[in-house]
Amino acid sequence: MVNIKDRSQLLTEQRNPRTTDIDCKTTLEIIDIINAEDAKVFTAIHRERKHIAKAADLIVDAFKAGGRLIYVGSGTSGRLGILDAAECPPTFGTNPHMITGIIAGGEKAVFQSIEGAEDLPEDGAHDIQRKEVNHRDVVVGITTGGTTPYVMGALFEAKKRNAKTIFLCCNPETTPNFDIDVIIRPIAGPEVIAGSTRMKAGTVTKLILNMLTTTAMIKMGKVYENLMIDLRVLNAKLADRAERIIMTVTGIGREDAKKLLEAAFGNVKVALVMQKLTLDYAEAKKRLDAQDGFVRKVLEKY
Repeated sequence: MVNIKDRSQLLTEQRNPRTTDIDCKTTLEIIDIINAEDAKVFTAIHRERKHIAKAADLIVDAFKAGGRLIYVGSGTSGRLGILDAAECPPTFGTNPHMITGIIAGGEKAVFQSIEGAEDLPEDGAHDIQRKEVNHRDVVVGITTGGTTPYVMGALFEAKKRNAKTIFLCCNPETTPNFDIDVIIRPIAGPEVIAGSTRMKAGTVTKLILNMLTTTAMIKMGKVYENLMIDLRVLNAKLADRAERIIMTVTGIGREDAKKLLEAAFGNVKVALVMQKLTLDYAEAKKRLDAQDGFVRKVLEKY
């Protein structure tokens, strides 16, 4: 575990020398200062790209083995994990249980800060137990400062259960004193407002979580070219997108795309294979299943 009572030496808690006079700047100058600091996020991520790639490969391996990706965090970190998890089912057609987020303090903490919830490592361990985490799963502990007891307790319990563990933090000084499979440590420097990790640290976290799940979904065959071909048609916007994807890949018109999607029971992947290879639903589905759902593999094979 990491136990730091005095956090003043943590990079994310220190004052930023470039923003000490921000309180006497004009509105436009404040915006420019924040924008200049945010630009540092991209360099920080680039430096960690190999660790991010290693983490993404762990997640892909877990999915192929029937495992889950579980984010754990408190405050902003926890909310970002939940946000990323919630966006995957409509975008990539994933089972809602495949990618989930846990936040210190429970569901109420998503909408309202619950101070003190992050201070109990036993609560983190308990939430991992309730999720019945096992050796097939990957647990990502998100703690921008790198010290949150709740997250440490969750990661420690996950490791005891032989799950793969990923530690995402924005400080150079903090590391768990137990084994972690991958550490992702983007260092974007002190915040514009000292200690306000909802800013740069939150931004860098959001971008990395996007990378992890998007990369994993691509590697799982849920993207063809740069199109989200496994989306779930749950509303008018997604129906429109599904039809446009079919039109783009096959060259047919809107009405034909709509009819094809209906014939494929709303499955864009199957619709594409049906049209490109002139197959009925059953045969298109069979060929897709034989290639683990990869449209490109099916089209190249036949």
